[in-house]
Amino acid sequence: MTNRLVEAKSLYLRKHAENPIDWWPWCDEALATAREKNLPIFLSIGYSSCHWCTVMEGEAFSDLTIAEYMNANFLPIKVDREERPDIDSIYMQALQMMSGQGGWPLNVFLSPDDLVPFYAGTYFPLEPRYGRPGFLQVLQALRRYYDTEKDDLQQRKAAMVEALLTSAVLKDGTAADVAEQELLRKAWETCTAILTPNQSGNSFPMIPYGELVSRLNRFNFSSRYDGTQVVTQRGLDLALGGIYDHVGGGFHRYTVDPTWTVPHFEKMLYDNGQIVEYLANLWSVGVQEPAFERAIAKTVQWLKREMTAPEGYFYAAQDADSFIDPSAAEPEEGAFYVWSYSELSQILAHEELAELQKQFTITLSGNFESQNVLQRLQAGQLSETVEVALDKLFAERYGNTPESLDTFPPARDNQEAKTYNWPGRIPSVTDTKMIVAWNSLMISGLARAAVVFQELSYLELAAKAANFILAHQFVDGRFHRLNYDQQPHILAQSEDYAFFIKALLDLHQASLGMGDIASASLWQEKAIALQDEFNEFLWSVELGGYYNAAIDASQDLIVRERSYVDNATPSANGIAIANLVRLTLLTDNLHYLNLAEQGLKAFKTVMARSPQACPSLFTALDWYRNSTIIRSNTEQIKSLMPKYLPTVVFASVSNLPENTIGLVCQGLKCLAPAQSIEQLWQQVQQSQSRG
Repeated sequence: MTNRLVEAKSLYLRKHAENPIDWWPWCDEALATAREKNLPIFLSIGYSSCHWCTVMEGEAFSDLTIAEYMNANFLPIKVDREERPDIDSIYMQALQMMSGQGGWPLNVFLSPDDLVPFYAGTYFPLEPRYGRPGFLQVLQALRRYYDTEKDDLQQRKAAMVEALLTSAVLKDGTAADVAEQELLRKAWETCTAILTPNQSGNSFPMIPYGELVSRLNRFNFSSRYDGTQVVTQRGLDLALGGIYDHVGGGFHRYTVDPTWTVPHFEKMLYDNGQIVEYLANLWSVGVQEPAFERAIAKTVQWLKREMTAPEGYFYAAQDADSFIDPSAAEPEEGAFYVWSYSELSQILAHEELAELQKQFTITLSGNFESQNVLQRLQAGQLSETVEVALDKLFAERYGNTPESLDTFPPARDNQEAKTYNWPGRIPSVTDTKMIVAWNSLMISGLARAAVVFQELSYLELAAKAANFILAHQFVDGRFHRLNYDQQPHILAQSEDYAFFIKALLDLHQASLGMGDIASASLWQEKAIALQDEFNEFLWSVELGGYYNAAIDASQDLIVRERSYVDNATPSANGIAIANLVRLTLLTDNLHYLNLAEQGLKAFKTVMARSPQACPSLFTALDWYRNSTIIRSNTEQIKSLMPKYLPTVVFASVSNLPENTIGLVCQGLKCLAPAQSIEQLWQQVQQSQSRG
């Protein structure tokens, strides 16, 4: 017996298609039915690779008693947050206002007449445990509250609407009378403190924070923190830790400990794109740690082997869980990735295991449920013996050697995972949808790594994904966010526009850096055209900045938000404002600069009040204050671009004054033409720190 979700395109929604709960997708008919029958809405939001979403699906959402009560007393709606981040953002903020914390699954109870939430939570167990009530108790209590406490319900909803509107509108940025350089200093110190290793809790990549500290280190702010050491340590934690898959490549979502040892095993495209760019930038700063280069190269191999569709775009994510064998009832977390000591002893020669133990955390008892998550003990080059050992583990996991395995087919759902004749272990399920924003982060990472390491294959992989988006994601002149099996789906949101424009500009710069002027010109042209559409449909004329969704895709939202907070991905407005400055430099169109100024003004108060929330906005402010363009010939551009120049764009010109090699322009003024590489470099260094 299936419900309405059986026809959904989303893998996450289809996972719930056989629940006894009578799920609806988010749609006009569902909302109208709830209003007509006066049924409070139970809105459940998650994503396919979310571990606790999977747990709740197998427990509470599969329970007949709960389903019977839910179907009679609520209208249940399922939303994939990766399809509708605008819906997720509003109700996640409501949860955080109610409880002080957030997470997924996000379960929210809404009044049907106005969609305002009156209660929210995350994981609800089937039976009372973990200090939480059983889910049926929650449902019964909330239905009773909805029916009998009308006055309190209205007061609670009114307070929530006011809080959401206040958060969405923000205060006038002119009220924050703080010097911009002081804002940058405060943001640098705040983010450096956040990245400084702690002794408890989970460890997340937090790349927007690392990116900001890296770029602002050039100001040499006086502080008790060593910014260079902090960003280098973050790179080492990522490239050496258990968060990185040392056998197959690719980075997991986060670790459940402060030592970067045991990951939550899902692999998300957006993390990997950001980390590749971050490690490449660390290399370009001068931290040329061999583990960084290896991590990037192996991650690109994983991307090509497991995460790239034949058409060239990148898949979204891989689950944390996988089946031990086809007869297993449920998948186990990390099963595809971890190793028992006895397995290692059987697979590896004695000397290989001994050498592996010298360089990785391997013990008889293991570090994760009697299994071993591989974590490197020191930086540097791995020995040839260890690389051979890791290749043997790869062959055990995948059923073939790295050299012989160019592509590895995705398991698109649990049934496919259990029934396909895998030559090695059963892999985790791969969510094969294409998300423009996440593809864009990967494109940017590949473009930067291509220039830094002069690796043309990285740029070709990025360009193929970008060309797929350009060819397939426009319907009737409008940009679309998702693609399922060659079918575009859902209008693009602000992060799709912002991240893809950045990716196009990064491809423009990388193409120049590899000497391909013709391709560079095409990427710039596409970026300008997409920016025009972004401005037309999502720019807030009244408030400044970009709304999360277009006006014709926001009718079912209780507020229109403008994303400025960095989470696992950068904020759309932070990236968008930086794009506007880069476009100003490349086109001399001051309209872009005016929009950037308005955007920064719109968010200045929150930047002054909560720098920990919005590092990407400070990256945009750095671009605005210290923007620099270098006009030079291809030879000079190729030599300079691999260096770390965080507020510089390059333009190829052939008509420089005689006996000069380049022209450096600082925002709206140009310096004297440089006659030597030494003079050019001095001007560039001065220009990046003039703020």
